[in-house]
Amino acid sequence: MKSKYTGINRIIHAFGYSFSGLASVFRTEAAFRQDLILCIIGIAIQFFIDVPTISHILMIFSLVFIILAELINTAIETVVDRIGPEKNKLSKRAKDIGSAIVFITITSVVLLWIYLIFLM
Repeated sequence: MKSKYTGINRIIHAFGYSFSGLASVFRTEAAFRQDLILCIIGIAIQFFIDVPTISHILMIFSLVFIILAELINTAIETVVDRIGPEKNKLSKRAKDIGSAIVFITITSVVLLWIYLIFLM
């Protein structure tokens, strides 16, 4: 569906939609809140780790990817749930893939942090 807004109005409305999505996922998804707390703690901890500045930047951005992965997973689950509550192997597959996105992202972040802290 094409937006009826253009220019700065479109940008303002897009910001509102984005904020609405973040507020919704924060209210309804415990996993998102847990990941957010994990990321806030990680950002705080990384300030006490003696690594080069570029490593600090990589550490912070890697934590942002966890939030992005959780948002993608939640979007997939929401669409699947919208289609219907009955059990379906394709619905399960879509939800499992969304979960795998989060798992791979968190695993990658852990491995990156280990590399940056201990091996670099």
